[in-house]
Amino acid sequence: MRLANRTAIVTGAGSGFGAGIARRFLEEGAQVMIVDRNGEAAQGVAAEFGGISHTCDVSVGTEVDEMIARAIELMGHVDILVNNAGVSHMPAPLETISEADFDRVLAVNCKSIYLTARALVPHLKTRGAGSILNVSSTAGLSPRPNLNWYNASKGWVNTATETMAIELAPLGIRVNALNPVAGETPLLASFMGEDTPERRAAFLSTIPLGRFSTPQDMANAALYLCSDEASMVTGTCLKVDGGRCI
Repeated sequence: MRLANRTAIVTGAGSGFGAGIARRFLEEGAQVMIVDRNGEAAQGVAAEFGGISHTCDVSVGTEVDEMIARAIELMGHVDILVNNAGVSHMPAPLETISEADFDRVLAVNCKSIYLTARALVPHLKTRGAGSILNVSSTAGLSPRPNLNWYNASKGWVNTATETMAIELAPLGIRVNALNPVAGETPLLASFMGEDTPERRAAFLSTIPLGRFSTPQDMANAALYLCSDEASMVTGTCLKVDGGRCI
């Protein structure tokens, strides 16, 4: 029960990594708001594992403000925020990515972190404590061709994590990031272009441990970084990648 009496918000928690993180936090004693743009998916996770479901597009400021306000109203306060929601564009040469796809990737992957910080950090400052965890990607550390603007968005997440950490540390607020390799999530097909046995084999050949990241892998790492066991850890961009970036 490493998160007993703690409260958390996990975005993009209707499936994949976010659902795994939310489930583990609940198992460890936290109250969890399970947030997803797909309200039915969020409700499904909450119905199966517990927690409070909430529908939110994290790229829209008014919706993020409502999410934070509701979390504080229902849970009393917020200790932990996991910015997990993310999207990608399909693999393609950088000059062929549409402006709409570029804007969507930057809005969901980057702007959302600004919006949640704007809404929640004043509350965390008042409490003098808190943990923010941003889900980044190995794409931000070791970019691959044709995922160009997605790579760039995750590089932004890593830098944002470090600059948030250094500013908020004196106020008792820790900020870290996870950098997973691709996993069994709804984004996998987007990363590969198409989900075929041949594409999977090619992708797996770049991961020394020979498998994709799982929601359980991410949940274990998130639990550590958001618990008191990591009380001296801030500004870390932790690779959960099976050796992909070595």
